[in-house]
Amino acid sequence: MSLRPRRRPPIDINIAPLIDVVFLLLIFFMVSTTFRDETRLRVQLPQAQGESLPADAPTPIRLVIDQAGHYFINDQAIENEIALAQRLTQLSTAQDAQTQIPVLIQADAQTPHQAVMTALDVAGQTGLKRIIFAATHRQ
Repeated sequence: MSLRPRRRPPIDINIAPLIDVVFLLLIFFMVSTTFRDETRLRVQLPQAQGESLPADAPTPIRLVIDQAGHYFINDQAIENEIALAQRLTQLSTAQDAQTQIPVLIQADAQTPHQAVMTALDVAGQTGLKRIIFAATHRQ
């Protein structure tokens, strides 16, 4: 009687069929997947209907933002957001406190969105709540 433990033969797993199946699945999913342009976000910008201001309306503060995101208030260049806030505060306090002065924002079509949002934020912080956006009317 032999009490020595028998050595078992090493287990050999053949992974070649597994690799074949994985490649077949990969090819199947690559061929069956379609890439469409419909997944892109499409934005259609609104068109503006022009409306004239009433004759008794206060003269708006004209804020122009060019392509590079530089600010101009009533054709005077503004260096940064702090100077923009100071100038808007000066102009809003110069008028009658009863009258809400509108801010007319004329942004170029290529203006960075952040520049317009910064102008809106600064106008809101200075107490100017009436905002008018200038747009071109296309037919």
